[in-house]
Amino acid sequence: MSESDIFSRARRDVSFPDWMASVQAQVEAALARSLPPAEAIPGRLHQAMRYTSLNGGKRVRPLLAFAAGELTAATPQRLEVVASAIELIHSYSLVHDDLPSMDNDVLRRGRPTCHVEYDEATALLVGDSLQSLAFELLAREDFGDPTGQLEMVRLLARAGGSCGMAGGQSIDLESVGRNLNQPELELMHALKTGALIRAAVMLGALCGTALSVRQTSSLDRFAKRAGLLFQVVDDILDCTASTATLGKTAGKDAAAEKPTYVSLMGLERAREFAADLRKQALDSLTIFGERSQRLVELTDFIAQRKF
Repeated sequence: MSESDIFSRARRDVSFPDWMASVQAQVEAALARSLPPAEAIPGRLHQAMRYTSLNGGKRVRPLLAFAAGELTAATPQRLEVVASAIELIHSYSLVHDDLPSMDNDVLRRGRPTCHVEYDEATALLVGDSLQSLAFELLAREDFGDPTGQLEMVRLLARAGGSCGMAGGQSIDLESVGRNLNQPELELMHALKTGALIRAAVMLGALCGTALSVRQTSSLDRFAKRAGLLFQVVDDILDCTASTATLGKTAGKDAAAEKPTYVSLMGLERAREFAADLRKQALDSLTIFGERSQRLVELTDFIAQRKF
């Protein structure tokens, strides 16, 4: 049994809360090492980058990367790099989404948003810098497979671009005040939220031994369902949870007349849809047996979360 196999089996013996806390702490430490020191010039920019990226968030995308890595016996060192790169892209997207020209929000992770704590110009530069750093991390690590590493870079770039997260945000901004049908809403969120979640899962798996075509297809199906599930639950929480619980402004989507699954279906039907997505996601994992334990647990965490 290889060192990575032993590591994966040992981690499966740990309770889910303990495993989650361990991965979150590992990613937090990796991010702290990877981000420029706060005292390095330009100090204000580097301080804002650390303010935005550290000490907050559920780290769902890094958790998904680590969980997918258990399917392919990936080493924790490689997963740490991939998870950090994904989280930097996610953090940059939050900084830009909160800007006055976008969602105009003042609270994120229970703290003032970056442009409120610093200023709008700094927030723009923070987003630019976090995105660049993500690709620097992914490019400078020796994964031992240049072709596979290039595919990782391609996947992350596409997930964040106009055919992924940025494109979904563009559709979101264009849809304010409009009534989207379900296919239109699913497309928007498959890009805005789902693309980076899918990338987290697939990049985590790519850190280890290759999956078969059938296994890759099943994992991709899981990632797409999990990404949509995350968004549906987000929409439900936006109208049922408090600002204090969420760490961001509750009810903002409704106030801004944004199309959501709750506005489209109603609250109870949205909850039923989330339950169906959870089942579809879990069904996609049966091919992996016990190796998918953490992905199963994460799916339940996403479905049942309160924040």
